[in-house]
Amino acid sequence: MLPRSPCAAPRPVDEFELIQRYFVRDGEARGVTTGIGDDGAVLQPEPGREIVTVIDTLVEGVHFPADMPPADLGYRCVAVNLSDIAAMGGRPLWMTLALTMPGADEEWLGGFASGLHEAAAEHDVSLVGGDTTRGDAIVISVQISGDVAEGAAVHRSGARVGDTIYVTGTLGDAGAGLALLSAGNSDEYLLQRFLRPTARVAAGQALPGLASAAIDVSDGLLGDLQKLLDASGVGGEIRLEALPLSSDLKAAFDKKSQRRFALSAGDDYELCFTSSREVPDKLGGVPVTAIGTITDGDSLVCRNHGEIVELADSGYRHFQ
Repeated sequence: MLPRSPCAAPRPVDEFELIQRYFVRDGEARGVTTGIGDDGAVLQPEPGREIVTVIDTLVEGVHFPADMPPADLGYRCVAVNLSDIAAMGGRPLWMTLALTMPGADEEWLGGFASGLHEAAAEHDVSLVGGDTTRGDAIVISVQISGDVAEGAAVHRSGARVGDTIYVTGTLGDAGAGLALLSAGNSDEYLLQRFLRPTARVAAGQALPGLASAAIDVSDGLLGDLQKLLDASGVGGEIRLEALPLSSDLKAAFDKKSQRRFALSAGDDYELCFTSSREVPDKLGGVPVTAIGTITDGDSLVCRNHGEIVELADSGYRHFQ
């Protein structure tokens, strides 16, 4: 956690030294003509590819607890953006970072930078620019740009009646991990699913030509699937008994809580997509589960072994 006043140090670290010390990495990067150190980055996409750009902001006390380990926070702020690139079927390439913090705590910065670079290195993503500033709380904005073959990007708006609804991995783990952490308990698997989410980048790159629509599950399955349905102008039905749940989630919570986490808890960063094609059991090495069907209308219906179940919680929304 960052201190609320500048930390004591033999010599204050200014913004430019901070950037050079913690965020500049030597070596060539794909498509980078000019990187950190100038007024802007100059980037060169490959011929026949289109740029995909995403941005996410994490605010202390809203998106992460104030005492979250800085290395995990650095990793997480990259992973959540990689997940958006994955949902578009893209390949991540470059990122920028805007970091606001109360003081230049070098121990915190070292941990944060190590986690950030670790997540980026897993997918060969280069940090090409950004900004640092002082503020009352930690606020982190990461923008990631990637590319996709021309005309191949997967959108939320392509679902069609009769398509099957799929999800990757398991649902509810991150929300369960956060709940345990908040209660002073722990399950290492569930906790790591919250602290260090795995962006399904390889699975996402298998979606072009296979998926009709896709979205990543960041604010809860019900809420995010409804966004996809709204964008596509269709309805949907999901089978609650088909929701993929991890053994750790089943062991830690009763069935009612399992369902609540799977449907409404955010931060899983799994992919939810629709398709009319034959979908493999795994994409990018990650299990894929069919959980429902796209229907006429504009409503999302949940059934448990055929019986309609009324659910009130539709996931996390800002400003509500």
